[in-house]
Amino acid sequence: MEQSRADGFDGFVAARWSALFHLACLLAGGDRHRAEDLLQEALVKLWFAWPRIAEEAPEPYVRTILARAAARSARRRWWGERPVEHLPDLAQVDDVSAAVAERSRLEAALAQLPPAQRAAVVLRYYQDLPDKQVAEVLGCPVGTARSHASRGVARLRRILGDVIEPVG
Repeated sequence: MEQSRADGFDGFVAARWSALFHLACLLAGGDRHRAEDLLQEALVKLWFAWPRIAEEAPEPYVRTILARAAARSARRRWWGERPVEHLPDLAQVDDVSAAVAERSRLEAALAQLPPAQRAAVVLRYYQDLPDKQVAEVLGCPVGTARSHASRGVARLRRILGDVIEPVG
């Protein structure tokens, strides 16, 4: 019994790790270390709930945990970092493609959004969830989730300088 539980859980994590980590990065405002912590916390909670939800929908469960953990984490003032005497050497970066540069620009802009707006935009437009599921994950009414997403997109447009010309 325990082995089949572990096999199912391990298979899910192996199959979805990359997508879940990218979601955690977006929710953490581009902070990869915080994203790793969020994802680890979510997967620990998933492990304990696995027998209950393995056959139903583990991915929406993890998305909900990630969004709520990111919101809690954003309210925290200090995450335990300590200053060091010397900064580590920076890695040499070769020429990056335009797609990577644009993605980095978008992730930096997402990091400037308030946590609720960031979560709503990421869940709605990156994860392509319907408004109802976004509201369930955020634990708010559908109208509030739509408002967060709408305001988040409007603010992203201002940050990125994208102006859409009216038709007509």
